[in-house]
Amino acid sequence: MQYRQVSVFAGKGTGADRFAETLYGIGIDAADLIYAVGDSEVKVFDTQGRLQQRWATEKPGYCVSISADRTVYVGEIGQVELFDAGGRRKTAWTDPERLGFVTSIGFFGDNVFIADAKDRCIRRYNKSGEWINNIGKDNRTKGFLIPNGYLDFAVDKEGVLHVANPAKHRIERYTMNDELLGYFGRFGTRQPEDFPGCCNPTNLTLTRQGDVVVTEKAAPRLKFYDRSGKFLTFVGPELFDPNCKNMDIAVDSQGRVYVLDTIRLNIHVFACEGGAD
Repeated sequence: MQYRQVSVFAGKGTGADRFAETLYGIGIDAADLIYAVGDSEVKVFDTQGRLQQRWATEKPGYCVSISADRTVYVGEIGQVELFDAGGRRKTAWTDPERLGFVTSIGFFGDNVFIADAKDRCIRRYNKSGEWINNIGKDNRTKGFLIPNGYLDFAVDKEGVLHVANPAKHRIERYTMNDELLGYFGRFGTRQPEDFPGCCNPTNLTLTRQGDVVVTEKAAPRLKFYDRSGKFLTFVGPELFDPNCKNMDIAVDSQGRVYVLDTIRLNIHVFACEGGAD
């Protein structure tokens, strides 16, 4: 398995399809439209990198996810804003005790999972915005260990949450009821499958086949593992600015992988040679 870069779009600038100062989060809907948050805006692109629409958010957005009913959820400090597919604001979820710094959002059935990097755990809500339980908080460290300041996760087809725990150098798997099912990963600097530095991996997503895709910092890399944790391949670091960290990632229906360069403010697109698995 090898991935190659097929395009780069957005980037730093003042144009409508550019980001002037920040680019934090990316999400993809069922029609493969790409949503990116930065500069207190949501910008929507097609797969060719052409801007389709844009709208402002009340606060700077740090993550964006799109539910099956095409509601756009934007994670911010202290709240989650909800928009319809046209960018019209529907409501905002505010929960001072549980939504300190929202850095990742995911869905399964009627459940909405929200990563609170301030309290270092994942909150489980229903679609009405009612809190159900926490995930990853009831342990000896009282939460995930995230020196990078971001908490990222993804939910698979069975409703299992895959969570980056960077200071432990591993990916952990949880049920929605907070049962730890297992993990993979270890610290190391010599083998490409190992996680180097103080705190890697920083971000993750899942392919439709269940492969785990992660990004690292110092040096910035994109890495692929199968669902059992077996290392498959990596990309970088030469394609990314060396100072990148917390590089959000997403995968579309064709298996293309989208990675944010948080310094150059562009979006890299990678495809598996020979097509998606």
